[in-house]
Amino acid sequence: MGWIQAVKRCVGGLMVLGLAWGGAGVVGAAPADPELIQRGEYLARVGDCVACHTAPGGPVFAGGLELPTPVGNIVATNITPSKTAGIGNYTLEQFDAAVRRGIRADGKPLYPAMPYPSYAKVTDEDIEAMYAYFMNAVEPVETRPPQTKLPFPFNIRYSMKLWNALFLDETPFQPDPSQGEEWNRGAYLVQGLTHCSTCHSPRNFLMAEDSSRDLAGGEVGPWHAPNITSDPVSGVGSWSLEEIVAYMKQGSIPKSQAAGPMAEAIDHSFQYMTDADLRAMAVYLKSVPPIAEDGVKKPVDSWGRAHADFASVRGKPWPENPDELNGPQLFDAYCAACHQASGQGTFDRQMPALYQNTATGRLQTNNLVMVILEGIHRVSQGYEVRMPGFAHELSDQQIATLSNYLMQAYGNPDGQTSAEQVANLRQGGPVSSSNLILLARAGMVVGLLVVLALVVWLVRRRRS
Repeated sequence: MGWIQAVKRCVGGLMVLGLAWGGAGVVGAAPADPELIQRGEYLARVGDCVACHTAPGGPVFAGGLELPTPVGNIVATNITPSKTAGIGNYTLEQFDAAVRRGIRADGKPLYPAMPYPSYAKVTDEDIEAMYAYFMNAVEPVETRPPQTKLPFPFNIRYSMKLWNALFLDETPFQPDPSQGEEWNRGAYLVQGLTHCSTCHSPRNFLMAEDSSRDLAGGEVGPWHAPNITSDPVSGVGSWSLEEIVAYMKQGSIPKSQAAGPMAEAIDHSFQYMTDADLRAMAVYLKSVPPIAEDGVKKPVDSWGRAHADFASVRGKPWPENPDELNGPQLFDAYCAACHQASGQGTFDRQMPALYQNTATGRLQTNNLVMVILEGIHRVSQGYEVRMPGFAHELSDQQIATLSNYLMQAYGNPDGQTSAEQVANLRQGGPVSSSNLILLARAGMVVGLLVVLALVVWLVRRRRS
């Protein structure tokens, strides 16, 4: 799993609520009003806290999940109200500082592997409700996960103060008086608790979001979080409000199906949100400034048609070398049984059509490859979606051949996949940790040399 997939598992960057256990204070009486606690539970779902702070098969919110990042694994912490292993000693003020400013109870900064730059938009009232929920309704778990250990210089937490000074805007959400209540609610959710930009915005070399291309698409480890601006060709501008709501609620509409980190966000968070909140988010997304992607000629859900290439399959022997199988042969062997011979899917839409589908309509083919590798298995709104993954059955070359055939036959023929790309994605996506570490260390050396030069200059000036 790649680094910003770690990010999307928190719906998740970089998403770890590193509420460490150091620095306990005197806890004020947590509000016990049932309505406040219930609202806090809803907000915790909206924020998808469970995704990062629950290890597979482990107790809810007890932490322990290792999230890969370009500078090493960050271990999600225990955020249950345990007084020895979790956040049970946090005051409301300390909880607020951790969630909205990235400062844990002992005063040390959190890593921006937790979306506090987005949570900074959350209101005081919502922070209070979340605090009431965690302190009163979450079962304490007396398990302390291992501490995060990053390589030098990233193990120096105070370096994050400079990062925060550069990139953290602590201004809470300010309603736009020129917009209606629904739009403002959607803007508050998208910019804040649902932290959509964490995945759907590109990042600079310091791993901060590029605000000039907000929501224009980003990388989540091996997955691609697509453009969700209002651009009608590259983004969701041509989607109806109803389509956006249905996609967030169910994870599947005829022209697009959720997989990977987005599927996790729907399973853990979006499907539990009210229709009113989902519609508000859709209203806002339809209004954000459109950002077009280079090379995108028409809407990604408008490519392709039903197609069957029987002549390349029937009556022809398979090659002795499996890597020499052609696209139609691989499709016939691994895809046609479910997606039908012409790629039209099933009448009940449980198996979607492969044409006029965002999965095959993008120039970026990472998601198509990842679905072939990992498959899809999720349960949402009372129905189950299951597609097997073929990582253990198909080689890198076979998956590249199959992907290219799917794009040529049913999607955007300009989207290409190589065996090297598949191998890279199979290992979790681009590996840039060494470059970041070297860059950080080189920067520290340069800074030290500058300081030494300044000291020498001052000493010589004083002597003269």
